[in-house]
Amino acid sequence: MSKVSWSNASWLARSGLCLAALVGFALPAVAGTLDTVKQRGTLQCGVSEGVVGFSEKDAQGSWRGFDVDFCRAVAAVVLGDAGKVAFTPLSASQRFDALKAGTVDLLARNSTWTLGREAELGLAFAGITYHDGQGFLAKRALKVDSALSLDKAKICVEAGTTTQLNLADFFKANSMTYEEKVHPSAAEAFAAFEGGQCDVLTRDQSALHGERLRLAKPAEAIVLPDVISKEPLGPVVRSDDFPWFTVVKWVNFALVNAEELGVSAANLDDALKSQKPDVRRFTGAEGGFGKALGVEADWAVRAVKAGGNYAEIYERNLGTGSKLGIPRGLNQLWNMGGVLYAPPLR
Repeated sequence: MSKVSWSNASWLARSGLCLAALVGFALPAVAGTLDTVKQRGTLQCGVSEGVVGFSEKDAQGSWRGFDVDFCRAVAAVVLGDAGKVAFTPLSASQRFDALKAGTVDLLARNSTWTLGREAELGLAFAGITYHDGQGFLAKRALKVDSALSLDKAKICVEAGTTTQLNLADFFKANSMTYEEKVHPSAAEAFAAFEGGQCDVLTRDQSALHGERLRLAKPAEAIVLPDVISKEPLGPVVRSDDFPWFTVVKWVNFALVNAEELGVSAANLDDALKSQKPDVRRFTGAEGGFGKALGVEADWAVRAVKAGGNYAEIYERNLGTGSKLGIPRGLNQLWNMGGVLYAPPLR
């Protein structure tokens, strides 16, 4: 082994520092998604092509729904304006590629959080906004009241989804057979069901309640009570941008914490005057968490002002204030019998 003199070692060290400085000068850091969104002035949000209650266009052509309201809350936090969102409808087969390619900054499209989607696709789920489960919409003419009575049934399913995989698992586990009718989009699967190509349509239960209402004769179909899978739905971002992931994740948590704290769109003025430590941290009067996230001090207030806390968003789009009327169930707060739980803002 050759020896290096102290003078040579010193020269090498100085040269390395100079080279690092030159490289750093020549290759500036790439802007993160948060900075990109701020500079662009618009949040690009990927949504479904039309799932009742989650993301669909109303009669005036405006996007409405549970996932849409989440995107607007993120826009309010980052840009100070809930209206600065551009919505991109994506099919199940398009959604993750569009996110990875940077076509959208955020995917809020009733997507199930799975290991494969994070580990294999390079994505990160920013928490769970809706706890769902796969179910079945069956023609009443079949005269079935349970998924276990669907042996040999013709079942329509959307391709490239966890729904298709769960369907196969369920029938194999219960030693039943079925005739699979695969369609490239949810709309085509629904049309096939309505047109009589299959007797059963399988999707997340939340979506099936909406699909039933779209039928010409809703009374001729029934959503079976069986839930055959866990479908934790939530917003998705790319896994290579941790600051952006943190912002989106904490917007989710802020909406849940707001409900738990009793902070709503209707009483924000009272919340801003509160002397309770946890509410003051929420409003930004204490804590300095907005600066740490790279947004304004009142970021959580902005999220709620955009469309309400979690309960307000749920009830308006999915619950008692909507045509779906889906009970909160698992999506109730943890201290109210559900599993909805968010880390504290402190």
